[in-house]
Amino acid sequence: MSSFEVTGGKQLKGEIVPQGAKNEALQILCAVLLTDEKVTISNIPNIVDVIKLIDLLASLGVKVNKICDDTYEFVADEVDLKYLQSDDFRKKGGALRGSIMIVGPMLARFGVGAIPRPGGDKIGRRRLDTHFIGFEKLGARFDFDTYDNFYHIKGNKLRGANMLLDEASVTGTANVVMAAALAEGTTTIYNSACEPYLQQLCRMLNSMGANISGVGSNLLTIKGVKKLKGTKHRILPDMIEIGSFIGLAAMTNSEITIKNVGYEHLGIIPSTFEKLGISMVRRDDDLIIPRQNNYEIETFIDGSILTIADAPWPGFTPDLLSIVLVVATQAKGSVLIHQKMFESRLFFVDKLIDMGAQIILCDPHRATVIGLNRQVPLRGIQMTTPDIRAGVSLLIAALSAEGKSLIHNVDQIDRGYQNIDSRLRKLGAEIKRIN
Repeated sequence: MSSFEVTGGKQLKGEIVPQGAKNEALQILCAVLLTDEKVTISNIPNIVDVIKLIDLLASLGVKVNKICDDTYEFVADEVDLKYLQSDDFRKKGGALRGSIMIVGPMLARFGVGAIPRPGGDKIGRRRLDTHFIGFEKLGARFDFDTYDNFYHIKGNKLRGANMLLDEASVTGTANVVMAAALAEGTTTIYNSACEPYLQQLCRMLNSMGANISGVGSNLLTIKGVKKLKGTKHRILPDMIEIGSFIGLAAMTNSEITIKNVGYEHLGIIPSTFEKLGISMVRRDDDLIIPRQNNYEIETFIDGSILTIADAPWPGFTPDLLSIVLVVATQAKGSVLIHQKMFESRLFFVDKLIDMGAQIILCDPHRATVIGLNRQVPLRGIQMTTPDIRAGVSLLIAALSAEGKSLIHNVDQIDRGYQNIDSRLRKLGAEIKRIN
C-alpha cells in the first residue's frame, strides 16, 4: 500500500495533458471480444484498473501486443472458454468492476458468459440487475450462484427485443448493446445511457460493421449482424481528470492550462464549475484556468442556495461531485451538494471537516458546504482515501492546505489517475510517494 506525503499551500503553474478516459477504455477493451480480427486501440490510460482488464483479456486467450505506451493491438481469435471456470478467473474477474462488461461480448459471440461478483469502489449499492435483465430480454438464461457469488449466463441464439432499462446505467447499456450487436433481429433500448463514452463504443461497433442508430440519444436501435470485423479506435480525453484539474487550479490559486480537452464532449462540466465562480478561457481545444484570489458561488434567481446534483448525461456526472464539494470549501458562498446515485460517496467529508472545512453532512446523499473564501486555509492532516474520486478530492485539499498531509491507500487513486504524483510535480506540487 502506498501513501502520499503532501506539502500544501503552493501555487502551481504549467500545462497538463489529460489521460485517455478510464470509463471509455473499460468498455472499448471488452468490445475486442466481439471479433476474431485485429482491433487497435490508442490513448489507453496507464492506470491500475485498465492494466488489470488487459491482463484479464490476455488470460482469456486474447493476443495482446503493446505498440507503444498508450496503444495496443488485440486479437481474440482463440478465446479459452474453460478459463471462465478457473480460480484465476475468479481472482482477476473479481478484482475490478469493469470486468462485468466482458459478459455481453462473450454471450453474443460464444453463447455463454460468467463473472464473479466484481469489485471496485465501495461507494454504496451498485446492483447489476440492469445488465442481466437486458440479457434475459434477448433470450439468455441467467443464474446467480449465491454459494460462490458467481453470475452465469447462457444464450446460444440471442434475438432482438424491445426493452426499457430500469436505470440509465452506462455499463449496463454498454453490455446490452454489445450483446445485441450480434443478436438476430432488431433491439430497441429505451432509457439507455448516452454519455460520450457510450457514444464512442457505439461508433466503434459501427466501424466494426454493427448497425446502431440513435447514438447520443436515450433511445438506441440495434439491428443485429452475423459478424463484426476489426477496427482502429482512439479513446477520448478523460473528462473526470479535466474536471479534477479545473478544481485543482481553483483551490490552489494557480494558473493551469489543460491541453487537448475534447471540449465538445465535456457537456455541462465547464458551466458547472463556472457556477462556483471559477473562470476559464477556452483556446482552441485547450482550457486555461487563470489564477483567482477569490471565486464566488452563484445563487438561484430568487437568492436561495445553489444546488449541484448528479444526473444521467447530459446532466452532471456523479464522478465529479466530490471535486465540486472540496472546491466549494474555499469559495465565497454556500452550496448544497446532492449525490443522488451513491449513498456512501459523501462519507469522506469527515476528513475535510478535520482539515477545517465547514460542511454539514445532511444525510448520506446531501452535504451543505459553507465556503471560507480563503479566509481560513485548510490544515494538513493524516487521512486514508476510501475510493478513487474521494482520493483525488482529498489530494486537492491537501495541496491547498497549510502544512503537511499524509494520504494513505493512494493505490485507490492509481486505479483512475495515471502517474498523478509525477505529473503534478511538473506543475510545482510538493508531493512524495511513500511505499
